[in-house]
Parts: sequence; structure tokens; C-alpha cells
Amino acid sequence: MDLAVLLVLSLSCILLLSLWRQRSGRGRLPPGPMPLPILGNILQIDTKNLSKSLTNLSKAYGPVFTLYFGTRPTVVLHGYEAVKEALIDHGEVFSGRGSFHLVDRASKGLASPCDPTFLLGCAPCNVICSIVFHNRFDYKDKDFLNLMRKLNENVQILSSPWIQVCNNFPAFIDYFPGSHKTFLKNSSDLKQHFLKKIKEHQESLDMNNPRDFIDCFLIKMEEEKGNQQTEFTTEALINIVNDLFGAGTETTTSTLRYGLLLLMKHPEVTAKVQKEIDHVIGRHRSPCMQDKSNMPYTEAVLHEIQRYIDLVPTNLPHAVTCDIKFRNYFIPKGTTIITSLTSVLHDSKEFPNPKKFDPGHFLDESGKFKKSDYFMPFSTGKRICAGEGLARMELFLFLTTILQNFHLKSVVDPKDLDTTPVVNGLISVPPTYQLCFIPV
Repeated sequence: MDLAVLLVLSLSCILLLSLWRQRSGRGRLPPGPMPLPILGNILQIDTKNLSKSLTNLSKAYGPVFTLYFGTRPTVVLHGYEAVKEALIDHGEVFSGRGSFHLVDRASKGLASPCDPTFLLGCAPCNVICSIVFHNRFDYKDKDFLNLMRKLNENVQILSSPWIQVCNNFPAFIDYFPGSHKTFLKNSSDLKQHFLKKIKEHQESLDMNNPRDFIDCFLIKMEEEKGNQQTEFTTEALINIVNDLFGAGTETTTSTLRYGLLLLMKHPEVTAKVQKEIDHVIGRHRSPCMQDKSNMPYTEAVLHEIQRYIDLVPTNLPHAVTCDIKFRNYFIPKGTTIITSLTSVLHDSKEFPNPKKFDPGHFLDESGKFKKSDYFMPFSTGKRICAGEGLARMELFLFLTTILQNFHLKSVVDPKDLDTTPVVNGLISVPPTYQLCFIPV
């Protein structure tokens, strides 16, 4: 048989099979736009701004709808009520870990203008280093700088439109060139670095005197040595350390970068925070966590920064752990679930004029801090961010310490500062900018 004919027949069979699989599943799943064979709905969404596309689709199909990324159906939950019902009311069922194919594959001058990215990245990264390695690094240390560079580059890659394509068509990871190759290479290098640190810890381990996270894990490994089913393995430790750095460094760094940008753009807000710092803390001691309860305006500003920037717009993917009837729709076990955190954090009924940066969203009429159930930058339910407490502490201490010691001066008119993210994929990456730190 002619090769061209064979190829046409093969492609036709694939198209028919894809169309049959999509049609056979659509009757039971929530409604959604008609997918194309093989491609699914990928051409009907903006991969540069998936969150906006989900909002537009929800207007047509409601708060629960189905999208096909390739031939694989994904159920989207949009709005506070749907997200809360799934992640809290049915938290156990919706707690499965959704697949992110590329990540899964990797799992095997004082007054001069400056870009604060580097400094704001060093501090959170060193916090994780002290927890994991029992060591902080000089900001000029080559290994430390290499670690930061690879972590930063991987987050940029994961937020790119190309990675959305790779995640929906996993075969591309193996057979196509692209930035995903860099991601995998960086991940491999990072794991080798972590393995070296683990071996150093093993050589100096004192079972009765653990120094850090790695020591604690190694002690547990020793205790579980005879257990064939143990999950405490070297490979598991490498992956956990990788996760701690990946999730605990760049997210906090991006929030801090965004926070300073917003504070520059809104000097009236910055002035009120500094006034509260002067009143509660003063200039002669460093801020501490006990101060936070006496600083309602600062707390409101920190919450509004996280709400406004919408750092992880579509959350990390979830999956249902068993078949479930959700809002009269049947969702089979293993189905990927996307929860739109944007639709919750920017809900206009809870936050009037949600596109506006306004700390008043978290203040009552008397100026006291006001909590909101819609505040979900760390997600919610069974899979809420494990590092939420650490991140909240870092954001408060870093930003209050900066504002206690410096005035922020923009190199352009604050009104001209653009706060639009340069990438809005897995993470909303803030634009680069320069500012002057003027000593108080």
C-alpha cells in the first residue's frame, strides 16, 4: 500500500476515534463549546490569558463547564460558589492531584534606580535554604545564584503559552524542540544539586540532633529502613526539596515585586502604611509578627495586593478521586478540574470595582481589618498551599521592613506605571521596572 494512502487512512482513523471519544463523553459531562477532533477547544481559548477566556466562556455555559484540551476533557469551576462547593463541601473528592505533564516529567547603589527582582528573590530563597539546608548563602555565592536563576527560568517557562500546549499534547514533550527542554534540563540540574546536599547531610548526620528538614527526613528514612512500602526514600526527598524551592521561592518573590510596584503606583496607600509603621513599630526596632494584629491597614494592603495580582489565576490542576454527581452533572473519576481563582478574587459582589487596587476591600466602616471567605490566593480545601503561613509571614516582615527604612520613588510618573502582568499562565508574572530606595 502506498505510504501516502496509509498515512491518510491512519490520520482518518485517529480523527474518527477522537471524535467518537469526545462525543461519547459529552452527554454526561457539563456543557461546553464543541471541540475539534484531536485539537479540542485549544483554538477557542487565549493561551496568553487563559483566565480571561474562562470568564468569557462561563458567561455562555455557566459556572460549571467542560473544555477539551486535546482529547482530554477538563471540567472548569468558575465563581466562588462553585469553587467553594467543590474544594470545601466535596473537598475529599476534589483533592486529587491533576496532571501537569511537563512538571510530572521533571519529577522523575542606595539612591540609584534599580530592578528589585534580584534582591527580592534572594531573601525568600534564603529562607527556604535555611529550612532545608540549615544554611543561608551570600548573595554572590555562585551555587546560590545558579539555583535562583534556574528556579526563576522554570517559572517563566511554566507560565508561557507553549507550555499550555505541551500540557495538553504530552507527545510534544518528547518529539518537539522548545523551552520545555530547558525546563527539564534545569530540573535535572537542580535535582543533582539537591542530591549533593543530601549526601553531605548523610555523612554528617546526628540521629539525636537534626539540624534541618533534610536531617529530619533522613532520620525517618533510617527508622523506616525495614519497611518495603515506605515512602521515605532518597528520590522522594529530592522531589520534596525541589517542590519546596519551586513553590516557596518564586511565588513569594513575584508577590513582593508586584507589591512594591503597586505601592509605588499608589503613594497615598504607601504613606498610610508608613504612618501605621511609625505608630506601632517606630524606627528603633525591627518589625515582628506580633505587630501585625495592631496594624489593620497594613494587613488590608497585604490582602489587597494578593487579591489584585491574582498570582495563580487558574490554581494548580485538581482531579476527582472518584465518580461524583456534581450539580446534576456526572464527573468520572480522574477527570481534571480547573478552579478559576480569578473568578473568586475578582468577584464584583464581594469586592466592588474588583479591577481597582483598593485596600478598603478588607476594611470595615470603622477601619478595622475585615476577613473575606473569597480571599483564596492560596487556594482552599484539602489542597490548600502548605506554605501559606510562611508566605504570609514573609510578606508582612519583608514589606514592613522595607517601608520602615525606605521611601519608594518611581523613575516615571506613578500614574504611568503599568501593572499588567507580562505573562498570565500558571503564574501572573509582574512586569520589570526600576525604582529608587530612598533612606528614611
